[in-house]
Amino acid sequence: MAVNPLDLWNRWAIQILLLFSLSLHVLLLPLAGIRRRRASMFLRVPLWLAYHLADTIGIYAIGLLSLSSALRDHRLMPFWAPFLLLHRGGPDSIAAYAFHDNQLWLRHLQVFIVKVLAATYILYKHLPRDDTFLILAALLMWVVGIGKYAERVVAIRGGTMSNIRNSLKKQPIARHHHHFHDWDQGLVKKTINEDEAYLRRAHYMFHICKRATVDSWLEKDPEHNTFEMLRALRKEGSKGMWAFAEMELSLLYDILYTKAAVIHTWPGYFIRFASSAAIAASSLLFHFSGRDDHKVDVAVTYALLAGAFLMEAASLLNALGSSWAYAFLCTTRWSWLQYAALCTGRWDRLRHIVKATKRMVGSNQSGRRWSGEMGQYNMLHYCSRRERAYKPLLGRFAAMLGFEEWWNRKHYSATVDISDSLKQGLFEYIHRLTETGLNSQGVIRKSWGQDALEREDRDLYERIKNERNLGVEFQEGVIIWHIGTDIFLAKSSRDAGDDDTADLVKGIRMLSNYMMFLLIDHPKMLPGLAQNMLYRRTCENLSDRCKNHGHPRTGNVGAVLKEIFRLNDGPTVTELSHINELANAVYKERPKYSHTVPRLCYANEVAKELLDREKDKGSRAVLNLVLDVWMDFLVYAANRCSRESHAKMLSSGGELTSVVWIMTDFLNQEAYARHRD
Repeated sequence: MAVNPLDLWNRWAIQILLLFSLSLHVLLLPLAGIRRRRASMFLRVPLWLAYHLADTIGIYAIGLLSLSSALRDHRLMPFWAPFLLLHRGGPDSIAAYAFHDNQLWLRHLQVFIVKVLAATYILYKHLPRDDTFLILAALLMWVVGIGKYAERVVAIRGGTMSNIRNSLKKQPIARHHHHFHDWDQGLVKKTINEDEAYLRRAHYMFHICKRATVDSWLEKDPEHNTFEMLRALRKEGSKGMWAFAEMELSLLYDILYTKAAVIHTWPGYFIRFASSAAIAASSLLFHFSGRDDHKVDVAVTYALLAGAFLMEAASLLNALGSSWAYAFLCTTRWSWLQYAALCTGRWDRLRHIVKATKRMVGSNQSGRRWSGEMGQYNMLHYCSRRERAYKPLLGRFAAMLGFEEWWNRKHYSATVDISDSLKQGLFEYIHRLTETGLNSQGVIRKSWGQDALEREDRDLYERIKNERNLGVEFQEGVIIWHIGTDIFLAKSSRDAGDDDTADLVKGIRMLSNYMMFLLIDHPKMLPGLAQNMLYRRTCENLSDRCKNHGHPRTGNVGAVLKEIFRLNDGPTVTELSHINELANAVYKERPKYSHTVPRLCYANEVAKELLDREKDKGSRAVLNLVLDVWMDFLVYAANRCSRESHAKMLSSGGELTSVVWIMTDFLNQEAYARHRD
């Protein structure tokens, strides 16, 4: 006999919704951590659906419970209302999905109040009065549900910029200088790995990161402990400073998007101990209650209780084994607790157990370190490729649906891993810049590209600036130098077989393509006015050159099919023929200045200036100059980008500019202290 889905839903809707809510709660546990790193759409879409469906299902289910006539026949249904509050509290690894969730904390508070009132009404109106054990079990779960849900609302509110600023005002600066233990003297250093060491240093100086997020003003350190550690980090070089900066951003992610700020307090730990004990007690009370109800309802109740207990036990274990617990123990005034947990090594052993457990269940794959990937987008690549004879079918379909711009951004983009040599170069450039190039607020004094060009030749900067070849706005400057750089590299007479020269060229292309990627995909990560229309007009001008230059049709059937079904066509450092062809075509035409193609004129002037300088100074010197200019563009963008934009991008894996920003701030703090002393 066929089962009618509608009849099945009408009969078991509440049970299905409760189990679905629990499933979403469980699904969020392994998925929440993927946002620390750049994740594919196949993982981010389920996470987005689980996060928002959990809220929707909770509201719908509690409304259905309060209005359902089945409560008279199903005596256990009222007992389920507190579980919806508990599920909405969510796992500790995710409080807000996006930064604007923190800004809308009042909306979350409103929903919290409505849900608590609805659950209270259901318990008061429909809970059986003749079953004392069930009443006590329901009251325990009601308290746990309210506590966990309220904690999430408080965590979301704590992730706002204003509350981070207030937390810095409330906590005396001296309290920040105890997030450190005896591993620094070498007593524990042998028992922890390198990442763990940098993480503990990051906890120790996290107040500087929080201040950089809300206010970059330099502050004196009365004990000089912080700046001594910054000096030690600087002396360790590029590798140590990059690892430290990545850990700082990971901690910033924790207070913005997880419950870390409220978990690792006395109330937070108490909630976890009390909720685990309360759920266990509620399970026993339910077991001894009069369970004269449907077998399905009893099974659902046991599933909800078991799921709740396992989730809370895992939450307690994760909280105690978190590096935030280490910071909490270092600052506690209870010396006996510090000794029992830290000096005896008990906490370190617990930390190892928690990390090993996470690795076994596969929930620690994301890690705390930045992914090391930087986006790539090349204008000449895009304009030459989109004019080819055979366009991808998915691209045509996206254009039909009105998503052509989105398709172009994603299809013609790529990601590359930042090289160690480029990391080293950026560290040295930032360190040199922080000696004289930043003011007391940590803001770069000079314009974009100015420092690099002036160090090479002051007359060169003045000439380029007067000819408007750096752009009136920052994003215009990126477009001009992006095209000019490709023209210069196409026309350069450098030795292609020289490995050092090849590394310089690779670094230049990576930074140039990355800045263009930000302009296209994340324009809010760049300072100044958006230049989308300017970009589109420049693309049209480049496409016209492609049409004039001509693109032969592909004759090979296999190549044609590959073009039609190609899913990604991003720029790489090896496929350069079509970019060089278009660059040569633009330089060959040498269009005179006009209001229709000004950016191409400026780009040609930049390329001509670099090519003329190559004849006098040699290829290596000019390549170093171009690399320094792009580093200056990157550091300027990172420094002048709004702190809110940096915070928003942390929920999507973070960007290179965010790592550069926090590194610049810390090195500036160290330089300020050194010069003051």
